[in-house]
Amino acid sequence: MPAYHSSLNEYPDARQVGNMAVLPIKTKIRGPAQVADPEEGDIIDETLDLFRANSLFRNFEIKGPADRLLIVLILFVSDCLAKIGSARTPPSKLEATKTLNTLSVDSFPIPGDANFALNAHYAVPASRADAEFLRTYLTQVRQELAARLVECLYADGTGKPSKWWMAFQKRRFMNRSLGS
Repeated sequence: MPAYHSSLNEYPDARQVGNMAVLPIKTKIRGPAQVADPEEGDIIDETLDLFRANSLFRNFEIKGPADRLLIVLILFVSDCLAKIGSARTPPSKLEATKTLNTLSVDSFPIPGDANFALNAHYAVPASRADAEFLRTYLTQVRQELAARLVECLYADGTGKPSKWWMAFQKRRFMNRSLGS
Protein backbone atom coordinates (compact mmCIF):
# COMPACT_ATOMS: atom_id res chain seq x y z
CA MET A 1 0.00 0.00 0.00
CA PRO A 2 1.54 3.36 -0.98
CA ALA A 3 1.88 6.37 1.29
CA TYR A 4 -0.35 9.41 0.89
CA HIS A 5 1.15 12.26 -1.13
CA SER A 6 0.53 15.98 -1.15
CA SER A 7 -2.25 17.22 -3.40
CA LEU A 8 -0.24 20.45 -3.72
CA ASN A 9 2.55 18.93 -5.85
CA GLU A 10 1.01 20.57 -8.91
CA TYR A 11 0.34 23.91 -7.20
CA PRO A 12 0.56 26.57 -9.93
CA ASP A 13 3.50 28.97 -9.76
CA ALA A 14 4.83 27.55 -6.48
CA ARG A 15 8.24 28.96 -5.64
CA GLN A 16 10.93 26.39 -4.96
CA VAL A 17 14.02 26.79 -2.84
CA GLY A 18 16.35 23.97 -3.70
CA ASN A 19 13.75 21.40 -4.62
CA MET A 20 11.32 22.13 -1.77
CA ALA A 21 8.05 23.96 -2.41
CA VAL A 22 7.32 27.26 -0.70
CA LEU A 23 3.53 27.20 -0.47
CA PRO A 24 1.00 29.72 0.87
CA ILE A 25 -0.43 28.97 4.32
CA LYS A 26 -3.38 30.19 6.36
CA THR A 27 -1.70 32.15 9.14
CA LYS A 28 -1.58 35.33 11.14
CA ILE A 29 2.05 34.76 12.12
CA ARG A 30 4.42 37.22 10.51
CA GLY A 31 6.83 35.79 7.99
CA PRO A 32 7.62 35.36 4.31
CA ALA A 33 4.85 32.88 3.47
CA GLN A 34 2.06 34.08 1.25
CA VAL A 35 -1.32 33.97 2.95
CA ALA A 36 -3.55 31.26 1.53
CA ASP A 37 -7.27 31.53 0.89
CA PRO A 38 -9.00 30.69 4.21
CA GLU A 39 -11.61 28.63 2.33
CA GLU A 40 -9.01 26.25 0.87
CA GLY A 41 -6.76 23.74 2.57
CA ASP A 42 -3.06 24.38 2.90
CA ILE A 43 0.04 22.23 3.46
CA ILE A 44 -0.44 22.41 7.23
CA ASP A 45 -4.00 21.04 7.00
CA GLU A 46 -2.66 18.31 4.75
CA THR A 47 0.15 17.49 7.18
CA LEU A 48 -2.27 17.10 10.08
CA ASP A 49 -4.66 15.03 7.94
CA LEU A 50 -1.97 12.70 6.61
CA PHE A 51 0.35 12.47 9.62
CA ARG A 52 -1.12 9.43 11.34
CA ALA A 53 -1.53 7.41 8.14
CA ASN A 54 1.89 8.32 6.74
CA SER A 55 3.73 7.79 10.02
CA LEU A 56 3.15 4.06 9.54
CA PHE A 57 5.32 3.98 6.41
CA ARG A 58 9.05 3.35 6.27
CA ASN A 59 9.33 4.29 2.60
CA PHE A 60 7.96 7.33 0.83
CA GLU A 61 8.30 7.97 -2.88
CA ILE A 62 8.73 11.70 -3.44
CA LYS A 63 6.46 12.78 -6.30
CA GLY A 64 7.03 16.53 -6.22
CA PRO A 65 8.31 19.56 -4.32
CA ALA A 66 5.28 19.72 -2.00
CA ASP A 67 6.04 16.14 -0.88
CA ARG A 68 9.46 17.32 0.31
CA LEU A 69 7.81 20.00 2.44
CA LEU A 70 5.24 17.46 3.67
CA ILE A 71 8.04 15.12 4.81
CA VAL A 72 9.75 17.87 6.83
CA LEU A 73 6.44 18.85 8.44
CA ILE A 74 5.47 15.25 9.28
CA LEU A 75 8.86 14.76 10.94
CA PHE A 76 8.31 18.00 12.88
CA VAL A 77 4.92 16.72 14.13
CA SER A 78 6.68 13.54 15.30
CA ASP A 79 9.20 15.64 17.22
CA CYS A 80 6.36 17.69 18.74
CA LEU A 81 4.52 14.60 19.95
CA ALA A 82 7.74 13.15 21.36
CA LYS A 83 8.40 16.42 23.22
CA ILE A 84 4.91 16.46 24.74
CA GLY A 85 5.10 12.74 25.53
CA SER A 86 8.43 13.14 27.33
CA ALA A 87 6.86 15.29 30.05
CA ARG A 88 6.55 13.61 33.42
CA THR A 89 2.86 14.50 33.62
CA PRO A 90 0.61 15.31 30.66
CA PRO A 91 0.97 19.04 29.99
CA SER A 92 -1.99 21.39 29.97
CA LYS A 93 -2.96 23.06 26.73
CA LEU A 94 -1.14 26.25 27.75
CA GLU A 95 2.03 24.35 28.72
CA ALA A 96 1.93 22.40 25.44
CA THR A 97 1.48 25.62 23.48
CA LYS A 98 4.53 27.17 25.15
CA THR A 99 6.64 24.03 24.71
CA LEU A 100 5.78 23.58 21.04
CA ASN A 101 6.18 27.27 20.23
CA THR A 102 9.67 27.15 21.73
CA LEU A 103 10.44 24.00 19.75
CA SER A 104 9.20 25.61 16.53
CA VAL A 105 11.54 28.60 16.80
CA ASP A 106 14.58 26.73 18.12
CA SER A 107 17.48 26.33 15.76
CA PHE A 108 16.95 23.49 13.28
CA PRO A 109 18.81 22.12 10.26
CA ILE A 110 17.64 22.81 6.70
CA PRO A 111 18.63 21.07 3.46
CA GLY A 112 22.30 21.57 2.87
CA ASP A 113 23.23 21.73 6.57
CA ALA A 114 25.58 18.93 7.64
CA ASN A 115 23.13 17.61 10.27
CA PHE A 116 19.98 17.66 8.10
CA ALA A 117 18.67 14.07 8.20
CA LEU A 118 17.52 13.84 4.57
CA ASN A 119 20.23 15.65 2.57
CA ALA A 120 20.31 12.83 0.00
CA HIS A 121 16.75 13.69 -1.09
CA TYR A 122 16.93 17.49 -1.01
CA ALA A 123 18.79 20.00 -3.14
CA VAL A 124 20.88 22.62 -1.42
CA PRO A 125 19.48 26.18 -1.70
CA ALA A 126 21.19 28.04 -4.52
CA SER A 127 22.44 30.95 -2.41
CA ARG A 128 22.82 32.14 1.15
CA ALA A 129 19.80 34.39 0.64
CA ASP A 130 17.71 31.39 -0.47
CA ALA A 131 18.90 29.39 2.55
CA GLU A 132 17.98 32.23 4.91
CA PHE A 133 14.59 32.64 3.23
CA LEU A 134 13.94 28.87 3.58
CA ARG A 135 14.90 28.93 7.27
CA THR A 136 12.57 31.90 7.91
CA TYR A 137 9.73 30.31 5.90
CA LEU A 138 10.09 26.97 7.72
CA THR A 139 10.12 28.75 11.10
CA GLN A 140 6.84 30.45 10.24
CA VAL A 141 5.30 27.18 8.99
CA ARG A 142 6.52 25.31 12.09
CA GLN A 143 4.97 27.94 14.37
CA GLU A 144 1.61 27.69 12.59
CA LEU A 145 1.79 23.89 12.56
CA ALA A 146 2.57 23.79 16.29
CA ALA A 147 -0.41 26.05 17.05
CA ARG A 148 -2.80 23.94 14.97
CA LEU A 149 -1.39 20.70 16.41
CA VAL A 150 -2.16 21.88 19.95
CA GLU A 151 -5.73 22.56 18.85
CA CYS A 152 -5.99 18.98 17.51
CA LEU A 153 -4.39 17.47 20.62
CA TYR A 154 -6.72 19.24 23.04
CA ALA A 155 -9.90 19.27 20.94
CA ASP A 156 -11.81 16.92 23.26
CA GLY A 157 -11.84 19.41 26.15
CA THR A 158 -10.43 17.04 28.78
CA GLY A 159 -7.34 19.15 29.41
CA LYS A 160 -5.08 16.25 28.43
CA PRO A 161 -3.58 15.48 25.02
CA SER A 162 -5.64 13.11 22.88
CA LYS A 163 -4.62 9.50 23.25
CA TRP A 164 -5.40 9.03 19.54
CA TRP A 165 -2.62 11.46 18.68
CA MET A 166 -0.22 10.55 21.46
CA ALA A 167 -0.28 6.91 20.39
CA PHE A 168 1.96 8.03 17.51
CA GLN A 169 4.62 9.69 19.67
CA LYS A 170 7.09 6.83 19.24
CA ARG A 171 6.38 6.18 15.55
CA ARG A 172 9.08 7.44 13.24
CA PHE A 173 8.06 8.28 9.69
CA MET A 174 10.67 6.73 7.39
CA ASN A 175 12.54 5.76 10.60
CA ARG A 176 13.86 9.33 10.74
CA SER A 177 13.80 12.30 13.05
CA LEU A 178 14.69 15.92 12.44
CA GLY A 179 16.48 15.91 15.76
CA SER A 180 14.64 19.00 16.96
